[in-house]
Parts: sequence; C-alpha cells; structure tokens
Amino acid sequence: MPKSAPLITPVLVAGCTIILISFAIRASFGVFQIPIATEFNWPRAEFSLAIAIQNLAWGIGQPLFGALAEKIGDQKAIFLGALTYAAGLVLSSFAVTPEAHQLYEILVGFGIAGTGFGVILAVVGRASSDENRSMSLAIATAAGSAGQVFGAPLAEFLLSLMTWQSVFLIFAAVIIAVLAMLPLMRAPEPVDRAVIEESMGTILNRAFRDPSFTLIFLGFFSCGYQLGFITA
Repeated sequence: MPKSAPLITPVLVAGCTIILISFAIRASFGVFQIPIATEFNWPRAEFSLAIAIQNLAWGIGQPLFGALAEKIGDQKAIFLGALTYAAGLVLSSFAVTPEAHQLYEILVGFGIAGTGFGVILAVVGRASSDENRSMSLAIATAAGSAGQVFGAPLAEFLLSLMTWQSVFLIFAAVIIAVLAMLPLMRAPEPVDRAVIEESMGTILNRAFRDPSFTLIFLGFFSCGYQLGFITA
C-alpha cells in the first residue's frame, strides 16, 4: 500500500506564517485610528478613509501580484510584496497629514496583496498532494483568520508601551523578518504554457458559468464589508 503524502509540509508552514503575520498587521489598523486622530486633532474619518483606500488597494493588487508571480516567480512576487508592505508602514510612521496617510496606505494595501491569499494559496495548493490540497488550503486560510484575531490586541498592547510611529516601524521590521520563510516556499511550476496564455475573457467566462464560483464571488461582498467595518 503506497504511503500517504504528509499534510504538514515546509511550504504549508511557511505559507501559514507569512499569511498570519500579514493579516495580523492588516487587522490592527483600526487600533491606530484614535492615537493618530488625537495627536494631529483630525476627524476620525480621515484615517478611516486611509483604511478604506488600503482595502481597495489590496483588492486591486491581488490579481496584479498573481500575474506577477506567474511572470517572475512566486518567491520574487512575495519578496516584492513584503518590501512594499514594509515601505508603506515606514512611510506612514513619518506621515503628518491625512493625505500622506491615505497615499501610503496604497502601498500597504499592495503589500498585503503580495503577502496574502492570492500568491500564498497558489503556492500551497501546487505544493500539496491531491488528497491533502483542500485541507492545506483550509489551514492556510485559517492562519489568515488567526492573524486577524491576535493582531489588534497585540497592536493595542504595543501602543501602551510606545508611540504609534514606533509600532509601525516594528511591524515593518516583522514583515521583513518573515522573509526568512521564503526559501521554503517552493512548489512545482503552475500549469502548461497553453493554459497560462488563455485570455482573461475566456477564464472569466468559464468561471462565471460555474455556480460554485458565482456563490463564492457574491459571498465575498458580505465578507469584505463586515471585515472592513470591524477593522476600522
């Protein structure tokens, strides 16, 4: 009887770690709203708009980083995403106007896209055996949810010890540190060239003819809205 492939692999561990850290930081931004508004005497709507822009940039960035991963490789795409994420956090720590925060949150949003589900799940899925693929993807997705659970309390704890600017810099350093997991993110090449070169119209047409995809697509609207409100 052939031996079953292991469920827990280095790729899964590395992918879970990157997603967990990425989403922990992302979910903490609402905690910064009051300290920043209080320091600069801004209406809270200013930083809320920055969070909204971050979410839009995240959504726009996911297909872009997915395409980039196919073009230059998964590891390079994740590396670029982490650098963009860290740059957005570092620049935000020096921002003193609402417009600057809103501008730099574009970088943060793209950084989340480059270190989030779109790229990481693709690697985890390709690296998993057929019998373990669904469970591997579920575990990696749950890691993102776990990050959202402890990210905000951690940020609040750090804010009790130091300024919000220092916390942003610490988070930037953590995102860079998580790149230590990058060598483990190795997976087989995606698919044959003919499938990769299919037009976007062909892919979307096939997807929307699948009822399961349509239901998942619609479900993300409610998921995104409620998470956006909770984050802010």
